[in-house]
Amino acid sequence: MPAPLTFLVASPHLHGFFGGAVILLLEHDEKGAMGLVVTSPLRQTVQELLPDVPGGEAGGAWSGGPVDPTVGWCLYRDPTNLPGEVRLAPGLLVTSSLDVLRAVMASGQTFMLLLGYAGWAAGQLTEEAREGTWLWVEQDTPDLLWKVPTEERWQAALDRLGVNPETIMPGGAQA
Repeated sequence: MPAPLTFLVASPHLHGFFGGAVILLLEHDEKGAMGLVVTSPLRQTVQELLPDVPGGEAGGAWSGGPVDPTVGWCLYRDPTNLPGEVRLAPGLLVTSSLDVLRAVMASGQTFMLLLGYAGWAAGQLTEEAREGTWLWVEQDTPDLLWKVPTEERWQAALDRLGVNPETIMPGGAQA
């Protein structure tokens, strides 16, 4: 059985770019961490960003994070069976391959195009979690992405934890 998906949910005390954010964590090890913000839609459409690629109307465009916004990532449901795609869970794949993105767009399936990513240095994410900056939500399905509207994802993620944001104190757990 595949490992569950991990989402980072911003503390209600976090402001700025990450205020109200939900991040799909893609990697977290001793070297650092990286993920994709799934709650920051862009004003531009996929068709505006990629006018020469047909099929953009089936997807939306998001800011995946402040790091390297020239790199695009695609989250999608159905495999293309092309090199460069990674299966995260049943019904959720990710790629940074333009060839795979074109195949996803041509297939007409729902997808998310994300520009940039969120990144943390070694130990940084663990420390931020200890400080209460992020809550961790593990899910066996990608329903939070595909079944919850963008503007409702932060609250829906907290609901899955059974957490009322008004009860979260700044500063995190200290022992």
